[in-house]
Amino acid sequence: MNEGRETTRHVFEYAVLRVVPRVERGEAINAGVLLYCRPLSYLGSRVHLDVDRLRALDPAADPEAIGRALGAAAQTCSAGATGPAGEEEIGRRFRWLTAPRSTVIQPGPVHTGLTSDPDADAERLLRVLVLPVS
Repeated sequence: MNEGRETTRHVFEYAVLRVVPRVERGEAINAGVLLYCRPLSYLGSRVHLDVDRLRALDPAADPEAIGRALGAAAQTCSAGATGPAGEEEIGRRFRWLTAPRSTVIQPGPVHTGLTSDPDADAERLLRVLVLPVS
C-alpha cells in the first residue's frame, strides 16, 4: 500500500505503428508503439518487426527496408533526432508521426492513458500490443 505517498500520474497519448505490406489488401501487423507525454516532455517509441508474420502476409515484403522505416520513426522520437525532425518540438513530431498515411508503415488511432513512468508504459504497450504471445 502507498501509505502517505501519492504517485503523480500524467496524461499520455500513444499510437500503434502498423506494417501494411500490401496496402490494397489492408492486412496489417502491429510493429511498434509511439508514446507522448507532454507534462513530462517525453516522446518515445518501441519497435519490433516479426519477420515471420510479415512474410505470412506478403512473402515478397522486404523486412530490411521495413525495419529501416520503423527505425527512422524510432529515431524521430529520440532525444538525439537529427535533421528537420530534430529541430521540431516533440509534440509536433508525435503529431507528424501519427498523421494518417497510406504507406507500408501506418499509425493507428491515438489513444490516451495515465502514467507515472512513460518508459515503463511504452514497454508495457509493446508487450501487450506488438510482441507475439508466448
